[in-house]
Amino acid sequence: MINAVGRPQSILVLGGASELAGAVVAHLVPERCRTVVLAGREGPRLDAAVEAARSLGAEATAVQFDVNEVAGHAAFAADVFERFGDFDVVLAAAGVLGNQEVDEHDPAAAAAVMQANYTGLAAALLAVADRMRHQGHGRLVVLSSVAGLRARRANFVYGSSKAGLDAFAQGLGDALVGTGVGVTIVRPGFVVGRMTDGMAPAPFATTPEQVGAAVSRAITAGAPVVYVPSVLRWVFLVMRHLPRAVWRRLPG
Repeated sequence: MINAVGRPQSILVLGGASELAGAVVAHLVPERCRTVVLAGREGPRLDAAVEAARSLGAEATAVQFDVNEVAGHAAFAADVFERFGDFDVVLAAAGVLGNQEVDEHDPAAAAAVMQANYTGLAAALLAVADRMRHQGHGRLVVLSSVAGLRARRANFVYGSSKAGLDAFAQGLGDALVGTGVGVTIVRPGFVVGRMTDGMAPAPFATTPEQVGAAVSRAITAGAPVVYVPSVLRWVFLVMRHLPRAVWRRLPG
């Protein structure tokens, strides 16, 4: 259970091979988070994430999870909570960036991005939220993006999927009021890392390490929303209200 100073002692990560998830775990384990369950598809990246968590002192385990296998999410949640007990934090980190130039001309590719980032992940969140309601405590942390606050021409497939996830997480947070379970929505800007390798950083770019630190602080504070970097809260307060003719001319 989250201790007296707000630090979790156990975490389940949906999308355990995620670079951002690894950064979050790297901040939480030294703060006495000892049980780390990384849920993802089998492979070297998931194995490396488990070893990284163990090297920090955690009891880390990998479990099989595919965000696209929606029909199995309820059984997955039942099994993982039965095997490992209560979780103080569930981090929703599964997702893909996609390729806008390809996706907007390939309906199946676009649907795959939307499924991974929104519909599949939302279904998994519903499954784990039911388990957390039953345990009566904990926090769901959802990795959204400022790209979901207003879709741009340059990334509207990805942005729309994050918009759906963000709206879903807001509603889920409202539905969980009074249950002892809270929701934190994380809205990073451009993250310089594995997923964006080779891309030119956008203004106010951040790093996985900075996102991990911000998430750790948000869990301790019980914050409902966190922007990384924090200045993006005020930047998007303005940008969300730009006239559409101006917005569409902004560089990609």
